[in-house]
Amino acid sequence: MMFNSPKLRAAAVSTLAMLAGSAMGDDVALTIYSTATPGAINPDLYRPVPGSGSMGYSRYNQIPGYAIIKQERTLQIERGVSELNFQGVAALLDPTTVHFESLTNPDGTSVLEQDYRFDLLSMDKMLERYIDKQIVWDGQEVTLMSVSGGGMLIQGNDGAIQFVQGYDGVKFPAVADGLITRPTLNWMISSDRGGEQDTRISYETKGITWWADYNLIYEEGRNPNEGTVDLNAWVSILNQSGGSYEDANLKLVAGDVNRAPTGGQSPFSGGREVYAMADSRMEKGFEEKSFFEYHLYTLGRPTTIPDRSTKQLELFDQATDVPVKKRFLFDGTQQYMYYGGRQEGEQFGLEGDTKVQVFLQFENKEKDGLGMPLPSGRIRVSQLDDADGSFEFVGEDVIDHTPRNEKVSIMLGNAFDVVGERRQVSFERGPRWMRETIEVKIRNQKEDAVEVHIQEHMYRWSNAKIEKISHDHEMLDSRTMHVPVTVDPEGEVVMTYTVFYSW
Repeated sequence: MMFNSPKLRAAAVSTLAMLAGSAMGDDVALTIYSTATPGAINPDLYRPVPGSGSMGYSRYNQIPGYAIIKQERTLQIERGVSELNFQGVAALLDPTTVHFESLTNPDGTSVLEQDYRFDLLSMDKMLERYIDKQIVWDGQEVTLMSVSGGGMLIQGNDGAIQFVQGYDGVKFPAVADGLITRPTLNWMISSDRGGEQDTRISYETKGITWWADYNLIYEEGRNPNEGTVDLNAWVSILNQSGGSYEDANLKLVAGDVNRAPTGGQSPFSGGREVYAMADSRMEKGFEEKSFFEYHLYTLGRPTTIPDRSTKQLELFDQATDVPVKKRFLFDGTQQYMYYGGRQEGEQFGLEGDTKVQVFLQFENKEKDGLGMPLPSGRIRVSQLDDADGSFEFVGEDVIDHTPRNEKVSIMLGNAFDVVGERRQVSFERGPRWMRETIEVKIRNQKEDAVEVHIQEHMYRWSNAKIEKISHDHEMLDSRTMHVPVTVDPEGEVVMTYTVFYSW
């Protein structure tokens, strides 16, 4: 940092440089927020390409999440006004969220100015800054004229100009001005006392996120429409923030935390209590608690989260023998609910889907070994093949944040041996009304009976009334009808209904 004022230059009697690196020796606390769509993160997209040189931090800015970092260090601070370089921070930190606090002398020590330096040393940047200057190539001094296409245009002492592919044999006389090896916060600090002070530095960084991964092993019961699952839950943390966090106290926030649409302050308050770690720790694993209108998962032991890594931690102990139900759903007209306006065409909506979807459903209850708020994430299901004792993948889905005592529904795929069919039996239209009769058939080619939930949407118009129907039904809303039917082995069920639309 350059001081324009002669008085400040005179007062800055010393420059204190901290050790560069990954916060070694710091007391680090890390609270990670995720804004990722469950199951949408591919860590491979955020891995640096070998030999690419630069990390390309602009790309990692797009990782859907952020974290609040707190680092505590003991610093040697001079009395008066001095300059302090604080290294070991994340490369993607938001400088507007930095908060410096002296725990030893909170009223007498403060930051007057701050400068965040993130122009990191690399071959590309060194070459860029040495254009029109002398470098050494292949043992001789030359002038670097330009850099492009992975090579250099150089001029020798004899005036000859040549293009050289690659940068082998290039030497620089010194590090170019302004380039640094680590992201650095540079402060002008004022203190009314000198000596060691315990300090806390807090800031928000991008380039880090987390999500949950659930692995289920399904075991079919005597009733083929019921069974049990064993459930493992893991937390995956993707860190491309440009900072490593060693022996960090980790917290994860699950919930939809609102963010301002543009830049601004983070949800971090800078106070000591809001993100203070609990005094009593679990020996291992996560402890969950409600926090405002979200849920907070605190790891009961320190953990190290290296930069450019994906780390996995067990979220909670395995739950075994959780009762589940297999559910079949035929929803042949769901896609037509997205059409706007009144649909009066006689053939509209008749090209429906014939697939019957298969779901597993269980309740997140403590008596079944669960009862813990489940963060959003991907959930994968496998089943044991008795023939060779191997577990075979049978489907996956994503779940939203699920409170305790709520139902979890996992869509695994489409049934092979159960099919649906729908057709229009009759259609009438008047000046201000329509009447339509629909027939839905469900055929079961399995050796066991199945219960299929037929879901029909009144997609033609909002003012709809069921005039008659062949089976008991329930209206989920004013335009969605739910009809459960049991289909015998190698059997068929036919359901018909008439709906009247008016406007």
